[in-house]
Amino acid sequence: MGCSFSGLNALYDAVNGGGDVWINENRFRIVRQLGEGGFAYVFLVKEVVNASSPASGGGAAAGGLSKKVKDKSHLSGDGTYAMKKVLIQNNEQLELVREEIHVSSLFNHPNLLPLLDHAIIAVKATQEGSWNHEGYLLFPVHLDGTLLDNSTAMKTNKEFFSTTDVLQIFRQLCAGLKHMHNLDPSYAHNDVKPGNVLLTHRQGKSPLAILMDFGSARPAKRQIRSRSEALQLQEWASEHCSAPFRAPELWDCPSHADIDERTDIWSLGCTLYAIMYGVSPFEYALGESGGSLQLAIVNAQIKWPAGPKPPYPEALHQFVTWMLQPQPAVRPRIDDIIIHVDKLISKFSN
Repeated sequence: MGCSFSGLNALYDAVNGGGDVWINENRFRIVRQLGEGGFAYVFLVKEVVNASSPASGGGAAAGGLSKKVKDKSHLSGDGTYAMKKVLIQNNEQLELVREEIHVSSLFNHPNLLPLLDHAIIAVKATQEGSWNHEGYLLFPVHLDGTLLDNSTAMKTNKEFFSTTDVLQIFRQLCAGLKHMHNLDPSYAHNDVKPGNVLLTHRQGKSPLAILMDFGSARPAKRQIRSRSEALQLQEWASEHCSAPFRAPELWDCPSHADIDERTDIWSLGCTLYAIMYGVSPFEYALGESGGSLQLAIVNAQIKWPAGPKPPYPEALHQFVTWMLQPQPAVRPRIDDIIIHVDKLISKFSN
């Protein structure tokens, strides 16, 4: 097992995968790469179950991983999973990965992606005598891609989600966020956006929606009491919260402010707009001569593009506008959002 770890760097040089990787006592075969971003790569892997093991009698789901995972509904029927590999080059990155693992372990909800197993290992760096680390995080796999992937493909074909699907996808995201916001202490996701929503298409039903990537999630309540604290928060947000979905108070934070989970409500409003129209409500500013994304966001200057025919109900536009209030103190909380979306589902369900 030890020599498998030491050979991990070379393992990923093959473009089409190949080779095995151990995460603690369980072994996985790399099938192919699913995506990459920053210092992270995501692979489709398949659990390798020892044929001579008594546990293998029940097929892939009865492999070694089944002994670790408490909620058996998270186990794959065919033994396939998504594995995130993170290249860690300094102590700051190491702490971020450890924080992501810790935060992921706090949640248990059907609309939040569960962390099934993880390992952080030391690997020899190129410099003589120095060591880096690699993080391995194992998740259930959702091969239908993200909301962003689906929206991009639909936009190309001039397709739109039905009003029912828009509301049902959004309702599931609200359920996942409610779980995070209701923890003690309350947690904010801080990067709600279509690229962090996994979709699984279901026959005769609206897609299953699962919120993922808790690398930016932190306790939601922050007291800002000085200009330096405000600037510190803005700098943190610029690194962890995607700009087109970032709340106004994270762009221009007052020197005296109480930040809470309503930063997520702003991002949720942007995401509802994106479920309908495929982009953030403020991305138009990036294409305008002299346009400013920050100004458009801080002033909540929403533009409504042409949509499907017949168009989405005006009530959906009003719903988005309600969430996109620049002053966080008057922005609704997640429980208010859920009450309202349930009313809209009752009103517009087919």
